[in-house]
Amino acid sequence: QVQLVESGGGSVQAGGSLRLSCVVSGRTFSSYDMAWFRQAPGKEREGVAAINWNGGMTYYPDSVKGRFTISRDHIKNTMYLEMNSLKPEDTAVYYCAGRASQAYTISRPYDPADYTYWGQGTQVTVPS
Repeated sequence: QVQLVESGGGSVQAGGSLRLSCVVSGRTFSSYDMAWFRQAPGKEREGVAAINWNGGMTYYPDSVKGRFTISRDHIKNTMYLEMNSLKPEDTAVYYCAGRASQAYTISRPYDPADYTYWGQGTQVTVPS
């Protein structure tokens, strides 16, 4: 049974920073593609970062490029999302997701339907 547990959310002023963590149980974390998604009230879930199984490929949409950094630690079975220069529009529940890797690159890094495992989510609030 694979479990993903996020932590690190909270409330931060605009321009501030947060680091989210996602601990993955199981022995096959190093073979998973991983991603961070977010969902704001009334909006669809959107991908904000993805990383391939060995960390060699990372993906960011324009909305967060240059502000967010995804990384992974195979010793700790943990994925991270460093978020800087936070904006009110970044307010959402953030989810980590994973799937067994199929190739070196991720063909659809931001498609939620492609991910098998999900965490319970952690709230990030940036007041306007």
